[in-house]
Amino acid sequence: MGALPESNYISPEDYLLWENDQPEGIKHEYVDGRIYAMTGASRAHNRAAGVLFARLFNHLEGSKCQVFQSDMKVGIQTLGSGRYYYPDVQVTCEEETASHVNTAPCLIIEVLSDSTSKRDRTEKLTGYRLIPELQEYLLCSQDSPHMEIYRKRADWAPEVFSAGQTLRLESVGLDISVDDIYGFLA
Repeated sequence: MGALPESNYISPEDYLLWENDQPEGIKHEYVDGRIYAMTGASRAHNRAAGVLFARLFNHLEGSKCQVFQSDMKVGIQTLGSGRYYYPDVQVTCEEETASHVNTAPCLIIEVLSDSTSKRDRTEKLTGYRLIPELQEYLLCSQDSPHMEIYRKRADWAPEVFSAGQTLRLESVGLDISVDDIYGFLA
């Protein structure tokens, strides 16, 4: 994911106006005044994200929590920093009113690819940890049954899960079998 050629600073407000005017399907993330074009996702990436979304959607039906796919931004505003990312899946249990941005998710999920893995484990983890309501950050390989979860209660230390194991998403009370998520790889 590379920055757009313009090197001038753009405010978070101008980014949001500009981003909302983009043609359907074209997305850009924003980090401290810089805009980054997003690349398309592979079939495996979409399948993993889709299975996770479906499990969460079914589990949360009828609750106050809502699950969103990759077209909903997460906004992070702190003193001196503004970021907007498009996580693959997110859950918020707070009253969110903005039409294109959530600011208080309790769970964020990113499906890793070769081009995003480093950024998801470093920059995004650092940014997402600034969200007071965030309880868990789940990273999922797109190519193999491998999941890493970072939990606020564990001071964001990673826990690793692989084939044959079950992961508990404490933030939403859902048990997920790693094999179930990666059944499409068989």
